[in-house]
Order: sequence, then C-alpha cells, then structure tokens
Amino acid sequence: MAEAQNIEWKQNWRDEYLKTICAFANTEGGTLTIGIDDSGTTVGVTDAKSLLEDIPSKIVDRLGIVSIVNLIEKDGKDIIEISIQTYTNAISYKGKYYIRSGSTTRELNGPELVEFLLKKSGKTWDEIIVDNAIITDIDPNSIQKLITDSNEKGRLPETDDLTDLEIMQKLRVTQDDQIKRSGIILFAKDPNQFVPNCKVMIGRFGEDSEDLKFQELVEGNLIYTLQEVQTQLNHKFLTRPVDFVGMMRQEKDEYPVAALREMLLNALVHKKYGGAAIQLRVFDDRLSIWNEGALPSGLTIESLKTEHNSKPPNPLIADVCFKAGYIDTWGRGTLKIYKTCKEAGLPDPEIVEKDGGIEVTLYKVDISEKLRRSFVETAVQLTYDVEYSIELIANYYGLFIDFVEMDRSIPSEKLRRNFGETSKEFRSKFGDKKAILLFLIAANPGITAEKGSNYLGVSSRTVQKYFNELKENAIERIGSDKGGYWQISIK
Repeated sequence: MAEAQNIEWKQNWRDEYLKTICAFANTEGGTLTIGIDDSGTTVGVTDAKSLLEDIPSKIVDRLGIVSIVNLIEKDGKDIIEISIQTYTNAISYKGKYYIRSGSTTRELNGPELVEFLLKKSGKTWDEIIVDNAIITDIDPNSIQKLITDSNEKGRLPETDDLTDLEIMQKLRVTQDDQIKRSGIILFAKDPNQFVPNCKVMIGRFGEDSEDLKFQELVEGNLIYTLQEVQTQLNHKFLTRPVDFVGMMRQEKDEYPVAALREMLLNALVHKKYGGAAIQLRVFDDRLSIWNEGALPSGLTIESLKTEHNSKPPNPLIADVCFKAGYIDTWGRGTLKIYKTCKEAGLPDPEIVEKDGGIEVTLYKVDISEKLRRSFVETAVQLTYDVEYSIELIANYYGLFIDFVEMDRSIPSEKLRRNFGETSKEFRSKFGDKKAILLFLIAANPGITAEKGSNYLGVSSRTVQKYFNELKENAIERIGSDKGGYWQISIK
C-alpha cells in the first residue's frame, strides 16, 4: 500500500502534522500512521505511551475535533495509527484551512478558500445572491432562446404567460426578486458586469501555441455564448462547417460534431466562474478547450472514461441546462466524447488537468483516411447477391465519386460527366454488373477476374471482357498482368 488521498505515513510525530489531520477532516477523512517512513518501511516509535496521551489532546485543543488513536504492532514494532473522519463543517489549524489533493496536504487561499467555505456551509457558488443585480439586467431573448431550445426535450416547467422574473423563479435562479449568480451567468445582458471573465477566447494556431494566426473573443451569458462560439467556429476557424443544430454525422466533418458540442457545454457548465476565461485553441491537427476548475472530489481523469456519477460544481446552472436539453445529469458527457471519437475511428481524446483546470483535446479527423475507410467499409458489403449490390450502389454513388476524387485527384465534376450525374445514369451507362465492378476496382485495385466472378455471378472470362470494355473509358492497367493493378481513369 502507498500513500494516497486518505493515507499518510510519518517516521516520527511532529506538531506540524496537525495540518495533515486538518486536511483529512476537510476532505474525505483518512489515516495518519506514525512509525512508517516514506518508503513504507516500518521503523516503529519509541515513545508510544506518551504519544497515545498527547496526540488526541492536541487534536481536540488545536483543531476542535476528535480522533481515534490506536497503538498497533506491525513487523514486530509499535506504530501509532490516527484515524480521522470527514467533517461537514470547515476545520482550521492556526486560522488556516487545508485539504488533501492526491497524496499531498495543501493550504487553501483566495477564491479556492471562498469556494471551500461556501461548500462547507451547504451552499454552492452559483446560488449566491448578486446584491446589485435587477431584472432589467436580464436579457429576455436569452430566456426565450432557452425555452425554444427546450421544446424537443419537454423538461422545462410550464412557462406560458409568465414574466421573465417568474420564469427565472421557476428555474430557481432567483430568490424572490433577487437574482442569483446562476441567473446572471445564464441570462444577463452583460454578465461580466457582475462576474469577471464570462468569455471564451478562440485562437487559430498553426503547429503550436506560438504560431497564433488570428483570434476572436466571445463574451456574454451562457445561452448566447453557446450559440456564438459555434457560429464563430463555423465561420472562421473550421475548414469545413458542421451542423451543430441537427448534429448529423457528416463524412467530411473535421471533428465529430457531438464531441465538439459536448466539450463546449462541459466547459461552460462546469467552469469555475470568476476565474480565467475559457480558452479554445484550434490547431492544424487538433482542437482543445480549457476551463478553470478542478475535478470534483473522488473523480479522476481515468474515471471520466467509464461510467461515473455527475457532480457539477454549479448545480443550478447544470439543472437549467439539463431542462433545456443541453446536457444530461448522468455523467455521460465525457463518455459521449470518447464514444463519438471511437465511432469516427479517431484516437481517444486527451483529457488532462492543466494550470488549475481541465483541458480536453480532440484530434482532427484525417479526411482522406476517413473517406477511404468509409468507402472500403461500404464496398465490402457488396456480395454475390447482385440485386443487393445494385441497391448499395444506388445509395452510395456519391461516396464512390468522393472517394475517387480524393484517391485519383480527379475533379468530381469531371467524374460525374464521365460516369453519370446520378447512380441511375451510372448504371445505365455501364450496365449493373460493370457498375458493381467499378466499385470493386475502386476499393480493391488488385482484384482479379476470378475474384470478380464471385461477386458478379458470371465466369472469369466474362469479367475479363468487362475489364477490357472498361479500359476504353473508365479504367487503366498499371504494371504487368500478374503483378499490376487496375486504376480508375478518365480518357
């Protein structure tokens, strides 16, 4: 066993270790063992009797909590084991507050301390009242946008004939006529007037972060920002625009659309508001989103890859986004990101803790490789059932044209003039079986007459005849009869 979130070893007792006990009490509890060195070797204690008397008294006097202190024999030596439970109220040592972070004890300061004290008092950051905010600071269009977006899911309470304030009350982002931070983040005309850095910085880079080509800044409430960032990505940053609304899977998208949207939503909903702006970096080969804020206690980067519970740091904001249909409440956001990348044949996205926040990096779809894979996967569905193969060609003729355009660098307009504008013209020009053979050649240039006969239900000699006829205007032979291959070609 090694030192961990709730395990600490010390060779000898020192009063400064009360910081560690304080941190255990403020986090998830833990055990501090005296008489084991950092390597895990049992060295024992020589003053066990006095420690059994002194340590509990010091914990009560200086921390105001109780502990279980036991004398245990291990490896023939006496050790002291101090067990601390977690406390719902905040525990301090000499006026300072400590928590456990991994296997270390860390002092809390600044905004992190404020957040900690709020949590220990039973409150969250987003439910605090903003004293100087009034209903005229709220953007009615953002409220209506949320209502419109929620229609498909049907999770929102009835809002007909209600005022903006009454709608916000139903969403629990106000207390009577006082607006909570959650209401400001979601709906304010200018949330930055009340909370700093309600913005997303978008940068277009080359190979690395030093090669900044251009940038945009999106500032506003969450509802506006969610839409505007997607608009900016499409108009200025992504080579190929994507359908964020319908989120239809397009073979030529640079990135899986559902993953992009989920990354943005995660950043907006789980951001540590009041801290740094969200940073979205678009590179030649990847896209990353960083937002300030640590993972909830008990969650690790590895656990994000598997089923896990949702622990939003801004539960009111998360609840409204759930009712709008933007997110789920089951901790499935990161699973969606991993799943859509896998379906697209991409490496797993990279999720790391970085600079006090979480960064998610999505790697660009290799358009040519994705198109090749998609066409080959379609072509392998061709079978000896000619009728089925004809139907397949009818459905995927456009994919055939796109693939040959990429593979042979022949403009699609020229291909369609030669092969046909539609699958119907294609089959009419070449005949069904030669049309199937052209699909087979595009997917497998090394195909032989014997192999082709298995698909077309004709003799090898007939397939060779088809080859010869197609050589006039659709294919050419590269190399020898034995070691060469067929290639789509336009005369």
